[in-house]
Amino acid sequence: MSSFTLPARGGGRPTTIHIDTVMLLLVSSIVLLGLIVVASASMSIGTKESGDPFIYLERQFVLVMVGSFAASCALAVRTEWLERFAPLLLAGALLLLVAVLVPGVGHVVNGSRRWIRLAGFNFQASEAARVMVLVFIASYAVRREAELRSSFKGLARPLGVVGVFFGLLLLEPDFGAATVLAATAFGVLFIAGARLRDVLALAVVGAGLLATLAVSSPYRLRRLTSFLDPWQDPFNSGFQLTQSLIAIGRGGWTGVGLGESVQKLFYLPEAHTDFLFAVLSEELGLLGILLTIGLFVALALRALWVARLASEAGLKFPAYLAAGFGLWVAMQAFINMGVNMGLLPTKGLTLPFMSYGRSSMIVTLAWVGMVLRVYHEAVQASRGTAAASLRGSHAARTRDGGSVEALQA
Repeated sequence: MSSFTLPARGGGRPTTIHIDTVMLLLVSSIVLLGLIVVASASMSIGTKESGDPFIYLERQFVLVMVGSFAASCALAVRTEWLERFAPLLLAGALLLLVAVLVPGVGHVVNGSRRWIRLAGFNFQASEAARVMVLVFIASYAVRREAELRSSFKGLARPLGVVGVFFGLLLLEPDFGAATVLAATAFGVLFIAGARLRDVLALAVVGAGLLATLAVSSPYRLRRLTSFLDPWQDPFNSGFQLTQSLIAIGRGGWTGVGLGESVQKLFYLPEAHTDFLFAVLSEELGLLGILLTIGLFVALALRALWVARLASEAGLKFPAYLAAGFGLWVAMQAFINMGVNMGLLPTKGLTLPFMSYGRSSMIVTLAWVGMVLRVYHEAVQASRGTAAASLRGSHAARTRDGGSVEALQA
């Protein structure tokens, strides 16, 4: 842990900010590794599109700077304000996901209407909307804690809200984001105290609905069957996955060397975005894979540790926020890597902090700022409790000492 003090304003007391240096180092390491691999994976496409092999690296670096500024802004926002305005954030998320479906407002890329164009910048509405919805879920878990812990209705109500957003995400369509949102909301509500039998019952129902949705659409069914055996049609439906598997297989133990990937040379689609992990695997090998997985596992565990710290300090809402981040980053990283390795059906999900993606990088770093705020408030609360306990103990000793002196007199 480290801390720094801000100067006082208007003669007030200076403010001390407590920073979780472990989380900062983990996030910085993942971002730096991502910048290196994005630079390598995007050289060919950057040269083809603009003549500049480092154009995507330059853009990604700018996004990291913007995201870092967003994180610093989020660090300055008290979690009690987020809790207070959670219903407004939910309304804002609903507005975003409805707006993106409106022709002329929503922008279509690769057949999906997921982006809103603002001043020449494509913003993916689902990235911000998911965080807003999870902030509301965390606030609900605090406000309706007794109902959540004692009845099926207490769990069904917030999941009904999540179901509305799940449906809106499917209309884009963005099946991957919808699945991650639903699973993370389940996880937060379970951590908040929802009964295991209620969670299992709704999980079975949810899994059944997901399976029905997967087979009801020819597009989704085709992607599912191509995932099971991509070599049946390696030049059409299974093309992405076969090229990804070739890249991972070529990597071996130590990789072919940084910048030496062959699959990124227009063989592997989305090499610098959704399939960045395949390029990393080819160039850095199994050692690079283990390093990447280790960093993400450590980050998720650190976020859960921050959640526990906040919970022990009596800060329930901040604890659920940090837990939600830990669950989300672990789940999305697992799905992205699983897709690249052929363990899961193809989904349009980025690898957090690493894949080239404007909205994803900015929103994810802003969420890190929220978790750092949780850590700051948890440390403050813990120290305040310890100081109050120390003052109480000192006062008791003083009273006892005074009584003994009076008796002696």
